[in-house]
Amino acid sequence: MTKPRVLLADDHRIVAEGLKGLLEEEFELAGIVEDGRAMVQAARELHPDVIVADISMPHLNGIDALAQLKRDNPKVRVVFLTMHRDAAYARRALEAGASGFVLKHSAPAELVLAVRAALQGRTFISPDLAAEVFRTARDKDADPLAALTPRQREILQLVAEGKSAKEIAAALGLSARTVEFHKYAMMESLGIENSAELIHFAIKHGIVP
Repeated sequence: MTKPRVLLADDHRIVAEGLKGLLEEEFELAGIVEDGRAMVQAARELHPDVIVADISMPHLNGIDALAQLKRDNPKVRVVFLTMHRDAAYARRALEAGASGFVLKHSAPAELVLAVRAALQGRTFISPDLAAEVFRTARDKDADPLAALTPRQREILQLVAEGKSAKEIAAALGLSARTVEFHKYAMMESLGIENSAELIHFAIKHGIVP
């Protein structure tokens, strides 16, 4: 019987190798990638049954990577495995279409259960976090990132990673002027006055580690 294929996306190679050992008895490893852009590309090329991904990854965070994949394939299944205990992260992930949200400190069995649930079209949330997730889901003001467009979140991550407007423009196929426009639109939307505050905001809300 063919095993379901799983793609791992985590910028910590040791973590990814540990996950490989945990999952390989029941699932086939389709590949390991270390950043969000590589995750998008690998998913498009390898067509895994489930992707197990971290949220905080270089170049493109896991949630925005999922949003890009959902535009290509609404049926893509992503289970997030993360250290972020904040329910707002889980709510953002679920709103983006995640199939699961598992905390890294949870029992390994939870991840296996989450992958199985994803394959069955169900959603799994770590029990430690589930009640808080549903409570914050009723609070429309819980996530200030909701005010930003996907493109703005993408630019925000690259700004927070120290990239210049010219470097961001080259990476995203935009003009530097367009990048600056998005940057200042974000600052105005968030009530932020300078680039340092913008970077602090990105760190605080898990856009970058």
